[in-house]
Amino acid sequence: MREMLTTTTTIVGAGLDKDVALLTDGRFSGASRGCAIGHVSPEAAESGPIAIIEDGDIVEVNIPERRVDLLISMEEWQQRQNKPISVPEKEEVTGYLDRYQHQASSAMSGAILSLKKQKYVI
Repeated sequence: MREMLTTTTTIVGAGLDKDVALLTDGRFSGASRGCAIGHVSPEAAESGPIAIIEDGDIVEVNIPERRVDLLISMEEWQQRQNKPISVPEKEEVTGYLDRYQHQASSAMSGAILSLKKQKYVI
Protein backbone atom coordinates (compact mmCIF):
# COMPACT_ATOMS: atom_id res chain seq x y z
CA MET A 1 0.00 0.00 0.00
CA ARG A 2 2.20 2.77 -1.25
CA GLU A 3 1.51 6.37 -0.32
CA MET A 4 0.23 8.16 -3.41
CA LEU A 5 1.38 11.77 -2.76
CA THR A 6 4.05 11.60 -5.47
CA THR A 7 1.51 10.23 -7.94
CA THR A 8 -1.16 12.84 -7.21
CA THR A 9 1.47 15.61 -7.26
CA THR A 10 2.55 14.46 -10.72
CA ILE A 11 -1.05 14.50 -11.98
CA VAL A 12 -1.65 18.00 -10.54
CA GLY A 13 1.73 19.23 -11.83
CA ALA A 14 0.80 18.13 -15.35
CA GLY A 15 -2.46 20.09 -15.06
CA LEU A 16 -4.57 16.93 -15.28
CA ASP A 17 -6.23 17.01 -11.87
CA LYS A 18 -9.58 18.06 -13.40
CA ASP A 19 -9.42 15.33 -16.07
CA VAL A 20 -7.84 12.29 -14.39
CA ALA A 21 -9.14 10.05 -11.62
CA LEU A 22 -6.64 7.87 -9.78
CA LEU A 23 -7.90 4.52 -8.45
CA THR A 24 -5.42 2.52 -6.42
CA ASP A 25 -5.03 0.09 -3.56
CA GLY A 26 -2.59 2.65 -2.15
CA ARG A 27 -3.25 5.16 0.60
CA PHE A 28 -3.41 8.95 0.61
CA SER A 29 -2.14 11.63 2.94
CA GLY A 30 -4.06 14.81 3.69
CA ALA A 31 -1.98 16.62 1.05
CA SER A 32 -3.33 14.70 -1.95
CA ARG A 33 -5.44 16.63 -4.46
CA GLY A 34 -7.71 15.76 -7.34
CA CYS A 35 -10.00 12.78 -7.76
CA ALA A 36 -8.14 10.10 -5.84
CA ILE A 37 -9.81 6.87 -4.76
CA GLY A 38 -7.70 4.66 -2.54
CA HIS A 39 -7.75 1.41 -0.60
CA VAL A 40 -9.37 -0.37 -3.54
CA SER A 41 -8.98 -4.10 -3.13
CA PRO A 42 -6.91 -5.81 -5.83
CA GLU A 43 -10.06 -6.83 -7.63
CA ALA A 44 -8.49 -6.84 -11.10
CA ALA A 45 -5.91 -9.39 -9.95
CA GLU A 46 -8.78 -11.48 -8.63
CA SER A 47 -10.57 -11.25 -12.02
CA GLY A 48 -13.10 -8.71 -10.73
CA PRO A 49 -14.91 -6.08 -12.80
CA ILE A 50 -11.92 -3.74 -13.06
CA ALA A 51 -10.11 -6.48 -15.01
CA ILE A 52 -12.46 -6.15 -18.00
CA ILE A 53 -11.82 -2.44 -18.61
CA GLU A 54 -10.23 -1.81 -22.01
CA ASP A 55 -8.51 1.18 -23.60
CA GLY A 56 -11.06 3.73 -24.72
CA ASP A 57 -13.76 2.68 -22.23
CA ILE A 58 -15.63 5.37 -20.35
CA VAL A 59 -15.51 4.99 -16.59
CA GLU A 60 -17.85 7.20 -14.54
CA VAL A 61 -16.72 8.24 -11.07
CA ASN A 62 -19.67 9.36 -8.94
CA ILE A 63 -18.19 10.66 -5.71
CA PRO A 64 -21.46 11.56 -3.88
CA GLU A 65 -22.84 8.04 -4.48
CA ARG A 66 -19.43 6.41 -3.86
CA ARG A 67 -19.63 4.52 -7.17
CA VAL A 68 -17.30 3.74 -10.03
CA ASP A 69 -19.16 2.47 -13.10
CA LEU A 70 -17.93 1.08 -16.41
CA LEU A 71 -20.24 2.45 -19.10
CA ILE A 72 -20.62 -0.45 -21.52
CA SER A 73 -23.67 -2.40 -22.64
CA MET A 74 -24.79 -5.51 -20.77
CA GLU A 75 -23.99 -7.56 -23.90
CA GLU A 76 -20.41 -6.22 -23.95
CA TRP A 77 -20.13 -6.84 -20.20
CA GLN A 78 -21.12 -10.49 -20.61
CA GLN A 79 -18.75 -11.01 -23.56
CA ARG A 80 -15.83 -9.58 -21.60
CA GLN A 81 -16.69 -11.60 -18.49
CA ASN A 82 -16.44 -14.78 -20.58
CA LYS A 83 -12.96 -13.95 -21.92
CA PRO A 84 -10.06 -15.50 -20.02
CA ILE A 85 -8.12 -12.94 -17.98
CA SER A 86 -4.39 -13.37 -17.66
CA VAL A 87 -3.24 -12.62 -14.15
CA PRO A 88 0.51 -12.16 -13.66
CA GLU A 89 2.12 -14.67 -11.34
CA LYS A 90 3.11 -13.33 -7.95
CA GLU A 91 6.78 -12.63 -7.49
CA GLU A 92 8.52 -14.88 -5.03
CA VAL A 93 9.42 -12.79 -2.01
CA THR A 94 11.09 -13.52 1.33
CA GLY A 95 11.10 -12.16 4.86
CA TYR A 96 8.49 -9.61 5.87
CA LEU A 97 7.07 -9.32 2.33
CA ASP A 98 6.45 -13.07 2.29
CA ARG A 99 4.79 -12.87 5.70
CA TYR A 100 2.61 -9.97 4.54
CA GLN A 101 1.67 -11.77 1.32
CA HIS A 102 0.50 -14.84 3.21
CA GLN A 103 -1.01 -13.31 6.34
CA ALA A 104 -2.38 -9.82 5.57
CA SER A 105 -5.99 -9.14 4.71
CA SER A 106 -6.81 -6.84 1.79
CA ALA A 107 -6.43 -3.08 2.03
CA MET A 108 -10.22 -2.84 2.05
CA SER A 109 -10.32 -4.60 5.40
CA GLY A 110 -7.30 -2.87 6.90
CA ALA A 111 -4.33 -4.97 5.70
CA ILE A 112 -4.26 -6.58 9.14
CA LEU A 113 -2.02 -9.57 9.78
CA SER A 114 -4.11 -12.63 10.56
CA LEU A 115 -2.80 -15.25 12.91
CA LYS A 116 -5.34 -17.68 11.44
CA LYS A 117 -3.30 -17.79 8.23
CA GLN A 118 -0.23 -18.51 10.32
CA LYS A 119 2.75 -19.69 8.37
CA TYR A 120 5.18 -18.13 10.81
CA VAL A 121 5.70 -18.57 14.51
CA ILE A 122 5.73 -15.22 16.30
